[in-house]
This record gives sequence, structure tokens and C-alpha cells, in this order.
Amino acid sequence: MPGKSLQFVDKEISWLAFNERVLQEAADSNVPLVQRLHYLGIFSNNLDEFFRVRVADVSRLAAFSADEETQKRYSALLTEIQKQAKQLQKRFDQVFLEVMKALNRQKIYLIDEKQLDKEQSVYVDRYFHETLLPMLSPILLKQGKPFPRIVDGSIYLAVRIRETNRIRYGLVDIPSDRIPRFVQIPHRKGSKGKVFIVLDNIIRHCLADVFRGVIDIQDVDAYTFKITLDAELEVEHAVYQSLIKKMMMSLKKRQKADPERFVYDSDMPADLLDFLVKGLKLTKFDSIMAGGRYHNAKDFIDFPSVGKYYLEPKTLPVLPVRELQGKANQLFEVIRERDLLLYYPYHGFVTIIDFLKTAAIDPAVQAIHISLYRVARDSSVVEALLNAHNNYKDVTVVVELQARFDEAANISWANKLSDAGVNVIFGVPGLKVHAKLILISRLENNQLRYYSHLGTGNFNEKTAKVYTDFSLLTYNQDIGKDVAKVFDFLSFNYKRHEYDHLLVSPHSTRNQIEKMIQHEIKQALQGRPAAVTIKCNNLVDDSIIRLLYECNNAGVRVRIICRGMCSLVPGIKGQSEYIEVISIIDGLLEHARVYVFHNEGNPRYFISSADLMTRNLDYRVEVTAPVYDPDLQKTLQDILDIQWADNTKARVIDAEFSNCLRVGKGKGKGKAKIRSQLLIHDYLKTRKLPVSITRLQQRWRKELEKRKVKPKVKP
Repeated sequence: MPGKSLQFVDKEISWLAFNERVLQEAADSNVPLVQRLHYLGIFSNNLDEFFRVRVADVSRLAAFSADEETQKRYSALLTEIQKQAKQLQKRFDQVFLEVMKALNRQKIYLIDEKQLDKEQSVYVDRYFHETLLPMLSPILLKQGKPFPRIVDGSIYLAVRIRETNRIRYGLVDIPSDRIPRFVQIPHRKGSKGKVFIVLDNIIRHCLADVFRGVIDIQDVDAYTFKITLDAELEVEHAVYQSLIKKMMMSLKKRQKADPERFVYDSDMPADLLDFLVKGLKLTKFDSIMAGGRYHNAKDFIDFPSVGKYYLEPKTLPVLPVRELQGKANQLFEVIRERDLLLYYPYHGFVTIIDFLKTAAIDPAVQAIHISLYRVARDSSVVEALLNAHNNYKDVTVVVELQARFDEAANISWANKLSDAGVNVIFGVPGLKVHAKLILISRLENNQLRYYSHLGTGNFNEKTAKVYTDFSLLTYNQDIGKDVAKVFDFLSFNYKRHEYDHLLVSPHSTRNQIEKMIQHEIKQALQGRPAAVTIKCNNLVDDSIIRLLYECNNAGVRVRIICRGMCSLVPGIKGQSEYIEVISIIDGLLEHARVYVFHNEGNPRYFISSADLMTRNLDYRVEVTAPVYDPDLQKTLQDILDIQWADNTKARVIDAEFSNCLRVGKGKGKGKAKIRSQLLIHDYLKTRKLPVSITRLQQRWRKELEKRKVKPKVKP
């Protein structure tokens, strides 16, 4: 991990520290058992994407940088990534065994083909021949012949067939993308519990039948492996009208991309491993990792329900939006009266669906504009937009075709909307459109009035059940005019607007955020209270981090809640000793971005689609929106304070990235445990803060007022 002398941590190393925090949850015996399995799946899925995207970038820099020093730096980084990834994989295997033993104690068993009794064997044979065998397409490999194309992220069995006079190799694709990977089978007679077997082991049990065309089989064994490919897409924008065609071609190229990671069963014989490495043309830049018997642990995210409530993750009931209770048919009237702030999944995403559905049939609504980055597979959002078009509304949909790993789905939605006659645009060449905007134009008293949505998360009803995100619904006409300018820019890229209220990337977000941080520095240098509070997913932009270091040396209080990558190094004397950073990993994925500036005692609050990353500030279309309503400001501040008080699921980000659980300040053995995600649900339900949080708020205000850090930089 990084040393104390560093100013910046490589974002890839920081990301591995984040995934270690996910693995900590899987290792925690206090976490419900099935949820521990889910965390193992999340860890595995995260690591796959990490190698597809981030390690692929480092590999290209290590292999093709023209500058020798740059090439050495990235080669060293690649080596460090591989080292730490292997350590994490080893820890993963240990946690996996611990979880399996814990499942067994609950009479839940995941067995292999050698543990089947006679009746179970008959059941598995029947399942194999009736369900699984028709899906299998085994391949006999030949030395010197082209290796068959390996699908990114799929799992395979590498098969070693021993005949009388020779050894042959084969390949079987495990079809876990088409049927569930976990198959429940009968338990043994006289025993209780639930028994599962994975597809891999069903195939192993029936291997001779898979390769039934090979007559002289003396012995046959199979070992799982998977390969992760570079996910980078190459899209040129010279002929913008053919962007969909270019994206489709690029997606096909992705299927033939270079390998980045090869994970194999550590029991695989050396001759079979050597054959695969040569056949796949793996190089020293590729991560070749020995693992356990099972791969694609991401499938554990969908592990079947075992029917014991205390083993399953707790589901928080969805809370009603208080201002809308009894006024379901008066949505526009309510928003006219006051701004609404929704916080998913505590509030239901159904309010946004209702917002669009109401607009679709409201005779006064003239137009709907929306930006789509990721949507659900069966999207009620898209259906509402199609319904609005059928009701003769002017509907414009900005579809981002380059939402990584959702490109094909978004192309499909774009085609469906276009075919129906909806006006579909693809934003700005060279810039991903990541903003979360809706603009509804409504004719009221012969005037066109705006109803705006500005949010931190995607218009995806599935992820809104597990991602924490804010949505602001406002009738503020000045904000509405700014939102209209954003859509005008997306439609006519040559237009450059000035925004009065919104911070819009790539035009003004960086400049305005840096100005607000600099204002806090100026206040601190003049001996006045100053503070910056950040909640984000990733903090890796060098310029922002340098400014935060300046905050530290000027006496600005800086508090950061950063779930994922954090290149800032806290706790370094003379650089960051007054900067506090925590990361919360719990059952819900912390996804919201909130930025708060003390602003001479008149705090400025913003919610944003943008993380503090160079790409979000300079190379995407992002929107950061002010929250003006005092009641909503208080709600935001209370939620941030609850999260800052978390002493159950918050980890401290320190100079060593040790990921230690955070223990709150206070005395006494009976000190209350604060788990922010549960406490926030109670707070939104009752609108009351526990005394412990109000005391922390009071303490914070006192510390802010009396804090006299001698500036280390001159005004």
C-alpha cells in the first residue's frame, strides 16, 4: 500500500483497497449468511470489471508508452496490481471456505460431484441429460490450430482426456448465462436441509457423456478457468450519423479483445495449463492467477433463497413521500408548492415513474426532455416516454450509447424509441452524457412553465432498490431555464451557454467547485470558520486534491465520505493531518454525490451526477444542482451527519489504507452503535434525529467556531 510520503495514491491501488472493504463484509460473521455470499459475488464482479477497464488501461500504457520512464512506471504499477489482486484472491478463497462451513452449520450444503449419493446421482444424471446436455458444445482442441474464441467473463471447463496412447485436451462452456448456476437437488435420506450443486460439478459428473464421441477414454478430468478481456471501445466520431453502426462494430471488436486476466483452478495439471497459456497467447503483461475450484463467484449475487429470514439480508420497507401522501393525483401542484427531495431506496422510484406517466397524459404538458444513461431491462421509464409520444407530446430522449457494458442495451432502446417516432439524440461527440435530467414543459395560464428533475443516479428502477441516490424535483423556473439550456447544448453542440444556477461539465463544474474551495481557504486564512464536506464515489482528480491539501494547511475543516477510489492520502503531517476520510460499505451501495461549502455561515448545498474525477469534470456532460430549500438543506445535512457518525459500517481511509472499522468518539462500554443506513431510514420515517446525532452536530459547530489552526500558507 502507499507510503506516507506520497501525495497521491494511484487510483487502481485505491480501487483494490475499496474492493477489500467489500470482502471485509463477506468475512464479517455478523452479516447475514446469504448476504455474505452476495458480497462474495459483488467482490468477484467488481474484480472482473476492474481488469476489463482499469487494468486494461494500465496494460496499454505499460506496453505502448513512447516515453521509457512512463513505460517503467506503468509496468511497475501493473506488477503491484497483480501482486495485490493475488493477495485479495487468496483471501477470497479463505472467506469462501468460511462461508461454506457456516452454511453447513445451517444445514445448507453446496456439494460437489464426489459427494453425491446414489439417489442424488440419478437425479443429477437426469437433469444433465434433459436440461444441460442440449446446451453444451464441447470442443476438442488441437496443437497448432487456432484457439476457439473465448467469451469475456464466461466460465469454462478445460478438460484433460487420457487415452491409451495419448493425452487430449477439450473445452466446455458452462452455460450459466442461460440457466441458473445453482441447482437444488434432494437431500440424503434421513437428513434435513437444502442441498445445491453448481452446473460445473454436474458437467464433471457426466464428463464421459459430454465427450461421448471419444471412444478410448481411460480417464477424464476438468478444471475451471475464465478470462477477462479488455473492455475498451474504439469509436470514431467523424461520421456522427452512423454512431449506432460504429458502436455495433466496436462491440463486436470487444469480443475479440486482448486478454487482461486469466484465472484457473490451482489443481490444473502443468501440461494443460501450459497448453491454455500458449493457445490464448497470454503474455507477461497479463495477470495469470491461480484460484480455487470455482470461478465467476459473481453468480453468488443470485444465490437462491434458503427460506430462513435470519440468513437473508434485511429489506427496509419503502417510505412514502410525506408531501405526496393523499395527493397522488396532484403531483404538479405539490411540486409547485415546494421542492421535493427523494432519497432512494428509502423512497420509492415509483414517484419518478408517476412523474413521467402523469406528464404523458396531462393535456397541459407540451414537451418532455430526458437523458438516459442506464435503464432497467424492462424499463417503465421508456414505456412512459413512448406513452407520452402516443399522447402527442414532444418527447426528446438523449441516449448515451457509450455507457460501459450497457452499450448494446442502449442501442436497443434508442432503436425502439426512434422506430416509434420519438426524437432521439446521442449528445456530444467525444463526451459521455452522464447527467440525470428531466425537463417537463407545461402550459399554465398561457405561459410555458418548467418542472425539473436533477439527480445523482440513473433512471433505473432496478438499481434504485439498492443504490442510494438523491432526486430533486423543483418548480424553480430559473433552474428550469438552465436545464433547458443543457438540453439545447445536447441538441446543438455548437451552442455554449452561461448557466446561472447549475454547474455543468465540461463547461463550469471544475471552475465553480475550485472557486468555492478557494473561498473556504481564503476565509480560513483570515481566521474565520471554514469547512468543506464531500460525499462521493471517487476522489481522484489531482487538481481538486491539491486544493484540499491547501485547505488542510489553511485550517479548513474537510470531511469526506468516499465509497470507492480515493487518491488523496489523509493523515500526512504538513499535508493532510486535518482531513478526515471514511468509506461506508453496507447492504445498500452508497452512490449519491453531495458537496457542501460553509460559505461564511450561509452553507451552499449541491447534489451532483459527477464524482471528483478528471473524466467527470472535463470529459463528460454532468450536472451539479444547488439545493435552495432550507428544509431540504437540513435533510441533506442531517443525512450527512448520520453517515459521519457511523461506527458500525464506516472504514477509516488513512495513509496506509488499512481499512480499519471506524470507532466513534465517546466514553463508556454502552456507547450506542450507529449504523447509518438503518438510522437514516428511521430519520426519514419520523423526521427526528437521535440525541446522539444532535450532540455531534453541536460539537461540530463548536469545533468549527473555535478551531484555530495556524495557517501553513500565507494569505
